[in-house]
Amino acid sequence: MASKRASQQALRAACKAAAPAQKRSFALLAAQRASRPAATAVLQHIFPQSKQQTRGVKTLDFAGTKEVVYERADWPLPKLQEYFKNDTLALIGYGSQGHGQGLNARDNGLNVIVGVRKDGRSWKMAEEDGWVPGKTLFSIDEALEKGTIIMNLLSDAAQSQTWKEIEPKITKGKTLYFSHGFSVVYKDDTGVIPPKDVDVILCAPKGSGRTVRSLFKEGRGINGSIAVWQDVTGKAKEKAVALGVAVGTGYLYETTFEKEVYSDLYGERGVLMGGIQGMFLAQYEVLRKNGHSPSEAFNETVEEATQSLYPLIGAHGMDYVRRIVCFR
Repeated sequence: MASKRASQQALRAACKAAAPAQKRSFALLAAQRASRPAATAVLQHIFPQSKQQTRGVKTLDFAGTKEVVYERADWPLPKLQEYFKNDTLALIGYGSQGHGQGLNARDNGLNVIVGVRKDGRSWKMAEEDGWVPGKTLFSIDEALEKGTIIMNLLSDAAQSQTWKEIEPKITKGKTLYFSHGFSVVYKDDTGVIPPKDVDVILCAPKGSGRTVRSLFKEGRGINGSIAVWQDVTGKAKEKAVALGVAVGTGYLYETTFEKEVYSDLYGERGVLMGGIQGMFLAQYEVLRKNGHSPSEAFNETVEEATQSLYPLIGAHGMDYVRRIVCFR
């Protein structure tokens, strides 16, 4: 019993020492672990089979499946800027993804313009972010004409509604870019059928545009998926990877338009948003019905998950957190 209690105390001390690491990059995490040999030794003693995550490699083994990883380190700024030196990235729409991706690409030194409805809400938001009318901020028609890479970041519904006006402006030699493949995959319903003479690519950051922006500003980069729907030039995949880096991702994994859509609809919108929200609500209501105060029900439901468990999962993995729970 005394030995178990000592192990629990040592674990808590080690976890407390490592807690600030949750907001830092993997490189900083590694440096932090190296500077805390006592805490690391305790964790390795308690969890001898636990493996630290390794980033910055070309191939990762996911449950026995090897996947190629494209990383930001492959595209240092001079190379990125040289690659796009003759291009104009035209962001159509300035919602969450337009905001994050546009500002990141601009900060990376690329030629970026924004196309939105003049004097509308998005126009005013873009002005507040430093986009200049007549120079980097235009109507949608003007942006489509000026852009060589058309980044259609409108909502799924808006993409369908505006496609008849947008499609004629996507002329031969341009590139059509999406961050969600819904409109193209469900083209029979949306009417979004890309021209046959342009590259059609996708980069889907695995988070909201605000998160894409905040992680970029922290010097990190969110994971993302890339896909090619149509490769006319023979360079569509390379272009997708380069654009993924340009808009702020750190690590990119190859998929297809179809798989991106299906995984997003089920994973993000079905489970991560719908399912988790439903479980939060169910747990909160059960606790309230059984006499717990609103604050206690909230703390045991939302606070415990978002402020404790999720950051630990992000920093160390699910197996690590499960082991911690067993030692409580």
